[in-house]
Amino acid sequence: MVRSGIGFDVHQLKSGLDLYVGGIKIKSDFGSLGHSDGDALIHAIVDALLGAACLGDIGKYFPSNQKRWKGVKSELFLFETKKLLSNHGAQISNIDSTIILQKPRIENYLPEIRKNISNILEIDDKVVSIKATTTDYLGYVGKSKGWSVMSIATINDSNEIN
Repeated sequence: MVRSGIGFDVHQLKSGLDLYVGGIKIKSDFGSLGHSDGDALIHAIVDALLGAACLGDIGKYFPSNQKRWKGVKSELFLFETKKLLSNHGAQISNIDSTIILQKPRIENYLPEIRKNISNILEIDDKVVSIKATTTDYLGYVGKSKGWSVMSIATINDSNEIN
């Protein structure tokens, strides 16, 4: 059976913090505010994968009100989600994500981000698409006060997932 899920995440940007996108540290004057490392790309992908498998959302497995997840690299969330899907008989077929960020420009980082996501998930990087866009200076993203990510994931599973 083929299933699809959608993920979305948004984080505030603040001076003095690191900016991680897909597990890759991006050179920037400001970073992502979050309970973990604030990696909105990974958070959106996790939600898309969990949604495709009908297993809930990122908050069910990695709640932001638990101290154990404070400051944790979001790559761990992605790896644990991959294991969860595997345990339920699901295989990842495709991931497509769009990063919405005014600055810094990240197009030069996209191949490295894509490779890192595929390595964590142990899938071919040909089934991982990572794109970036801006909002042409409109809204909170355009004013560099935040960033967001949309993601869709497709999985194949051999079992009924409940």
